[in-house]
Amino acid sequence: MFWDRVAWVYDIFANIINRKANRKLCAVAESFLLPEDEVLECACGTGLLSGVIARKCKSLTATDFSEKMLQRAEKKYRKYGNVKFEQANILQLAYPDEAFDVVVAANVIHLLEEPYKALRELDRVCRRGGRMIIPTYMNQTEKGTTNHVSGAIGKAGADFKREFTMDSYQKFFAEAGYMDVTYTLCEGRIPCAVAMIRKERKRGEGEKNEG
Repeated sequence: MFWDRVAWVYDIFANIINRKANRKLCAVAESFLLPEDEVLECACGTGLLSGVIARKCKSLTATDFSEKMLQRAEKKYRKYGNVKFEQANILQLAYPDEAFDVVVAANVIHLLEEPYKALRELDRVCRRGGRMIIPTYMNQTEKGTTNHVSGAIGKAGADFKREFTMDSYQKFFAEAGYMDVTYTLCEGRIPCAVAMIRKERKRGEGEKNEG
């Protein structure tokens, strides 16, 4: 698997090549978290967001499909007592419905053959009134060309299934039926757009009784 093979060098991309965008991404993601949150992170990779999430939330279940990526993330962040690491497939999550306050899936949507299926799984395990935080690299420029850094990564074997701009990313979520979405663009060598979706409560939930 490509991601197993590149796990040992992925941090160079995250912390050096695309440092500007990823630092902003971490700050944006952290701003959406609360101390009482129980969080699921899918596609955690080598832990770009895992440490940030762990420091802010009540508990974190960090998952990835790549065993090598997961091993590196666990090595870096196993010191946190509120984190557990598990191998998981974002298209078929083995967690109950509405199990988490927050679900995070960073920089994975553009890699999937079935991204809408992944969205349905993320939605399923997110509690009513919770948040879905879905950052994704904008691999396409506004001119319709592939970002040159993304192009090099793609040629190396990343196999991007989609290339987004901010406009096409917003359209992607609109077509999935999500309207209550906050978008934040993190500029960098490969810009990253953070979509934060608020999952609607059931009618009457969270309302104070009057009488």
